Amino acid sequence: MKKSYVYILRCSDQTYYTGVTSNLEKRILEHKTGKHIKGYTYLRRPVELVFYAEFSNIRIAIEKEKQLKKWSNAKKEALINGNYESLPNLAKKKFQ
Repeated sequence: MKKSYVYILRCSDQTYYTGVTSNLEKRILEHKTGKHIKGYTYLRRPVELVFYAEFSNIRIAIEKEKQLKKWSNAKKEALINGNYESLPNLAKKKFQ
């Protein structure tokens, strides 16, 4: 089966970009060189790959990408830093 990847880039403005691809090395190079002028990362270069996960099913990879895009920066940073135990608490809604 063909591999798919979900990845997170940290942009120069400290925002995160989450994407999915079947060729991680090529796609990261495209972000770094600014291949897509109208893309999110073009004006936010340089970018740094800070997380990726490999999948054997593209449908699951796309589902995970959509899930990660909804996460807060704090939750993404916990994932990036390997703080998996804090992920459930970061998912809880805070009420005042």
